[in-house]
Amino acid sequence: MITTANRIYVHPDYADRFEETFRTRARLVDRMPGFVSNQLLRPVNPGDPYVVLTVWESRAHFESWVGSEAFRQGHARSGTLPREAFTAPNGLELHEIILDTTRPDLAPEPRGVPFRAHAEGEV
Repeated sequence: MITTANRIYVHPDYADRFEETFRTRARLVDRMPGFVSNQLLRPVNPGDPYVVLTVWESRAHFESWVGSEAFRQGHARSGTLPREAFTAPNGLELHEIILDTTRPDLAPEPRGVPFRAHAEGEV
């Protein structure tokens, strides 16, 4: 299993609109093979980012999602907030789950190579 953590720095004036975007999301990811869960974590401390946390049965499942038409459709509204809504670039992290106390029989995700969200030179 893996998690993805997308850290998104949102200006406080846009926090409610940002959260509403997630409440009304397309939900296409929910139907993807290997998808387990999606959480939006609101920061408690000023200046900390929101975290969009997803859990996947495997890295292969996540990579299939990123390469899918459903991903493109699901992210079509990503640009609906103005640039000033964001105080810093977002950062995507992948983590391999090697231990989950709620699933003691879970086999650790094999160690993988670094993930690149975009090809060299893409934005």
